[in-house]
Amino acid sequence: MDQQVLLDEIRGGRRLTNDEAVYLLREGDLLAVAAVADEARARLFGDSVTFIIDRNINYSNVCTSKCKFCAFYRDKDDADAYLLSKEQIFKKIEETLELEGTQIMMQGGLHPDLAIDYFEDLFKSIKGRYDIVVHSLGAPEVAYIADISGIGVDEALRRLRGAGLDSLPGAGAEILVDHYRQAVSPNKVSAGRWLEVMRKAHENGIESTATMMMGGPENVEDRIEHMGKIRRLQDETGGFRAFIAWTYQPGMTELGGSAISSREYLKTLAVARLFFDNIRHIQGSWVTQGKDIGQLSLSFGADDLGSIMIEENVVRSTGVTYKMTKEEMVRLIQATGKRAARRDTLYRTIESFD
Repeated sequence: MDQQVLLDEIRGGRRLTNDEAVYLLREGDLLAVAAVADEARARLFGDSVTFIIDRNINYSNVCTSKCKFCAFYRDKDDADAYLLSKEQIFKKIEETLELEGTQIMMQGGLHPDLAIDYFEDLFKSIKGRYDIVVHSLGAPEVAYIADISGIGVDEALRRLRGAGLDSLPGAGAEILVDHYRQAVSPNKVSAGRWLEVMRKAHENGIESTATMMMGGPENVEDRIEHMGKIRRLQDETGGFRAFIAWTYQPGMTELGGSAISSREYLKTLAVARLFFDNIRHIQGSWVTQGKDIGQLSLSFGADDLGSIMIEENVVRSTGVTYKMTKEEMVRLIQATGKRAARRDTLYRTIESFD
């Protein structure tokens, strides 16, 4: 395979195949791939880079899934297991609004006591009090809520949307290959069911993001298979707003191992920009990679840096902690020669910074 010919054809608009994406990840020149990815980003967004102010609210750390890569979950009877009260959640939302936040991302685990009526009541209570976007519950949570409530996923999504759910994060995707999922998260939904929840969400008017956790026991082919499944579903529904790749953090987890290199992360990000010709936004992950690599991601295809992360607990539980203020985010973007803009969940500009 001739890399230059391939990259020229991709520049011309031809769709990258799975095999070609594997080739670029394995053998492609990092800077050559990055250059084409950056060109693709610039064609769509010029010199604009966006971010959002939101808050991750982990309403509970109780989870029956017990994924081997997670250091956050607890059993129901553990001394440090918790379930936030409504009052605690409301206080977090009020703090978010005070900091110009426009979105909350509520995620917990697979809690055996929290059926559909709990979330309907919670979301209705939030929407009755606050003008804020509820971007919450990953596909595994939705499937689990449906199962323990004795209803189908379609009904669960309709009821959750009616109660105030606006959007689904891509949580729980990890790698959408079942041999991988059996190895690291055997109690979580299959790849097929994750995709089916997202399909149903899109059909019910609930858009979402798509994610990939890289750096676990997967290989390059697994990553591209994962991306291929998301791209095929996007061809069907058009419901994914963004693709977000983040890196597994091994600290304090059962899975262990070591973190992948920033070089590998950046190369995968660049290939994702070229691969996803049908997903507009590619997000860089400073939360797991740090601010310097987050900044570099803007030259490797990323057009968005996600949230300043008023609160984040899952990655922090592995011992990795990065924090950012609005002012720092703006300076970080501007230092690359690009224009910073604060956005909402739908990527509409709220505030521009010159």
